[in-house]
Amino acid sequence: MSLYLNEQILKLKKEKNAIILAHYYQVSEIQDVADFVGDSFELSRKAKENSADVIVFCGVRFMAESAKVLSPEKTVLLPVKEAGCPMADMAEVDQILQMKREHPKAKVVTYVNSSVEVKAISDVCCTSSNAVKIVRKIDSDEIIFAPDKNLGSYVQEHIPEKKIILWEGHCCVHDRITADNITRMKEENLDVKVLVHPECKSEVRKLADYVGSTSGIINFARESKDDNFLIVTEEGVLHRLRNENPNKRFLSIRGMTCKNMKKTELEDVYSCLVDMKYEIKIDEDIRKNAAKAMENMLILGSD
Repeated sequence: MSLYLNEQILKLKKEKNAIILAHYYQVSEIQDVADFVGDSFELSRKAKENSADVIVFCGVRFMAESAKVLSPEKTVLLPVKEAGCPMADMAEVDQILQMKREHPKAKVVTYVNSSVEVKAISDVCCTSSNAVKIVRKIDSDEIIFAPDKNLGSYVQEHIPEKKIILWEGHCCVHDRITADNITRMKEENLDVKVLVHPECKSEVRKLADYVGSTSGIINFARESKDDNFLIVTEEGVLHRLRNENPNKRFLSIRGMTCKNMKKTELEDVYSCLVDMKYEIKIDEDIRKNAAKAMENMLILGSD
């Protein structure tokens, strides 16, 4: 069945001048059929740079929204309309505006894992890989950081001279990991190197040999001379790691699964292309304001 669907998807892509983008956390079958696999913002940039007319974004809603913000002239499809992000839903426009009133001198730095409406009222967006650089360079000593408190605390650790006002949001997958989880795994695997996503709690990051984005973790494992790794992020990334490094061993902590990321199946990609569903549509004023925050990220994030 998978082979048949792969063939049909390939045929439809050619007919409709479409490309398939898949996040690292998608199931392996989706990653294998994708034209590009990567982090969310990296994929949005691929969408913008590509000549395709149709973008099938296999991820969650905020990712497809970001692609539409950067490529308004293209048709962006989300194969499963219910694929959302609980962390993105933890920050709402009214709440952010209230916090801005409470801290009138603060600039709003918003993680890309957020709704397009929240991006639109932000000064600048950031990713897990450039958050520290963005906050360090932005012209303000007081920062409202939303929605991930763990990434925000990671930024605060690196920039103690600025005041980071943390939003009380988190990733349900990363936030559940404790220091005890890491310690037990290290006791059972004495030579393991621990690679941690900054969406994890500070107590977990302190036990890491490396802290970085999903792409950063992939690059570190590829370039490292070590052979055994504990990957402390969503388990979907193991597919890429094992394919690229067949002679290395990758462990994960049980339960590091994002249910929303796993909702998309090959049948959804196929029906999405057949019926051209579910299209992402954004109010133009909101899109323009969100685009400005994302453009500011590119400016502040550059060397």
